[in-house]
Amino acid sequence: MILGIDIGGANLKIITDNGMYLHYCPLYRDAPLQEIIQNYATGTDSAAVVMSGELADCFPDKDAGISHIVNRVKDILPHACFYGIDGLFHTKPGRMLAAANWLASADFLKEIYPRALFVDIGSTTTDIIPLPHFFHLKNQTDLTRLQNGFLVYTGILRTPVSAVTGTLLIGGIPTPVSSEYFATTADAWLVSGKINESLYTCETADKAGTTSPDGMRRLARVVCCDLRELSPDQIREIADEIISKQVQLIAKAVDRIKKTFNIDQIITAGIGAPLLSHILGAVPLKDTLGEYADALPAYAVREVFLRNQKQ
Repeated sequence: MILGIDIGGANLKIITDNGMYLHYCPLYRDAPLQEIIQNYATGTDSAAVVMSGELADCFPDKDAGISHIVNRVKDILPHACFYGIDGLFHTKPGRMLAAANWLASADFLKEIYPRALFVDIGSTTTDIIPLPHFFHLKNQTDLTRLQNGFLVYTGILRTPVSAVTGTLLIGGIPTPVSSEYFATTADAWLVSGKINESLYTCETADKAGTTSPDGMRRLARVVCCDLRELSPDQIREIADEIISKQVQLIAKAVDRIKKTFNIDQIITAGIGAPLLSHILGAVPLKDTLGEYADALPAYAVREVFLRNQKQ
């Protein structure tokens, strides 16, 4: 059996012959990466791996993060191979391995949807990938992707509210938001009723619960209030405004790349796909891939590895 593994800074996604497995695994908190992978090692021949966790702030630089991840995986799975931004698999640490998860997804999808724009809306970031130009996407770093509009650093769960908007309307008055880490986009989507507690899979800003009242309390703090100063309806209006501004941010970025590369078809994956696909006029990959669309880089890197073995 070959595993597909996607190692992010906060989440670990594993694909086996039997299905998809998601683990909250924050590398910046000394998460048990090896212990989790060990649970899937029995009967496993190797693994195809992608990563983005090398940028976690527990590492002094990307080289240290890449080496740490590669060595921890190879301690459990010595024959593991790591997909790089050059579109090739590697067996040793190297800069080419940094943040190649998006390219693995594109490598897999380019043969199925050769004329599509792929939008992966995750918990932390949004990838916007013109699949017809796959070979021109190779060797793009996260820096160049940010500069070219292929990476938008906003996600459905982990984005601080102050990174989405600088002001909110409170009683019709434009009100600057605090730049403290009081609440995240997960709180807005939760309070609005568009996600439930089971999808709130990241750590909360105040380390408290993930119920709607918890989210309301955190959102109130964004404008330096508490639940005695703002009514539930006012907080729901705050949540809706945050969501509206985040959706506008993503839609504007998608439209820009769509027009630049003259692409009409849009496909989506990630936790945000069910929430935004109709707004973007996109087809959710979940319709064809099922649950694997929620862990696409892990699924894709495994498929690309198996495809390469057959060639």
